[in-house]
Amino acid sequence: MRELKNGVKIIGIDHGYGNIKTANTVTPTGINSYSAEPIFQDNILEYNGRYYRFGEGHKDFISDKTADDDFYIFTLMAAARELSRIGIYEAKIYLAAGLPLTWVRTQREHFREYLMRNKTVDFKFNGSSFHIEFVGCSVYPQGYPAVVEFIKEFKGTNILADIGNGTMNILYIRNKKPIESSSWTEKLGVNQLVIKARNAVMDSFGIVIDESIIEQYIRFGKADILEKYLEILNRTAVEYTKDIFSALKKYEYSPDLMKLYIIGGGGCIIKNFADYSSENIEIISDICATAKGYEYLAYMQFRRD
Repeated sequence: MRELKNGVKIIGIDHGYGNIKTANTVTPTGINSYSAEPIFQDNILEYNGRYYRFGEGHKDFISDKTADDDFYIFTLMAAARELSRIGIYEAKIYLAAGLPLTWVRTQREHFREYLMRNKTVDFKFNGSSFHIEFVGCSVYPQGYPAVVEFIKEFKGTNILADIGNGTMNILYIRNKKPIESSSWTEKLGVNQLVIKARNAVMDSFGIVIDESIIEQYIRFGKADILEKYLEILNRTAVEYTKDIFSALKKYEYSPDLMKLYIIGGGGCIIKNFADYSSENIEIISDICATAKGYEYLAYMQFRRD
């Protein structure tokens, strides 16, 4: 969170399909709605007479994030988590958010209006009351903001791969400048690996493996299950990393001619399972890097104004 001289707080929110990230928080996108107060109180938001629990599972991929109310509810939750960290429950907020690279051109304004649907909003999160006034919103292309603060260090041709839960965004950066005409979005997010791994275990052993086990394995490279299951998970993860590099090569990625920066949740999969030389590949492990970049861009925008 960054603060302007007039007291307005800039909160960057990375609306992923797997996790909602702010500069300091990460929350899985599972969301359940209740008409009555839930029994267990952790991660509960109360808004417009309904209760929402976060963190159990992940939201399914949809090509339009404004298709339902979920990402708006996620926004309130994310703002509340950032504010509650410093004991603030009433604030004026400028939102800084993003969309996949090739979606920004056609969906930016609609997404901004969606996030700004209410100028003021009152709700409760984890028992605390919040009063927020949204004073504005900027929507940036995903991925690039994660490296913008140190882009001055880039040399020659670079390629950025933002591997999220739903999509992989690819962007060329030449001579420190992002090339809009050389940007693409592939539906090759981490969730594709989870689905393939789950199906592979089902095909081989006829059982359903919990997604949390798969996620633990691809994140840390280990899980407390039998070796026969680990072998399938490993094989599927290795195949997924090959698909990632095949997609990059489709867009003329060459490890001998450019440096590759990998950001997003998929970075740990490349680190744990890919066969690559680290000389020209840098994995940015900070999952909150994009949200921090959104805040930086919005802050610099106000400084220029």
